[in-house]
Amino acid sequence: MEMDEPRIVAVFVTDETITAQLADGRTISVPLAWSWRLSNATPAQRNKFEIIGSGQGIHWEEIDEDISAIGMLTGIPARPPKEKRKDFAHAT
Repeated sequence: MEMDEPRIVAVFVTDETITAQLADGRTISVPLAWSWRLSNATPAQRNKFEIIGSGQGIHWEEIDEDISAIGMLTGIPARPPKEKRKDFAHAT
């Protein structure tokens, strides 16, 4: 890991936000809605995480979600999987 890469040292998850404290003193926050998995998870599941990769990211084992510090700083919200559309052929 590069020394100038952001490194997460603490995480707080609420019903509305995911907040990470970085080793350089910054605090970053993104809407919980950025992660459809976390939005659909219970509060207990949201709070069962580990900081991984020397602070490079956060992992939620139970709901199979990973968010990186760089992703929080520069990323785009995760999109939920698309539901299969039923296209009906019309007889002519």
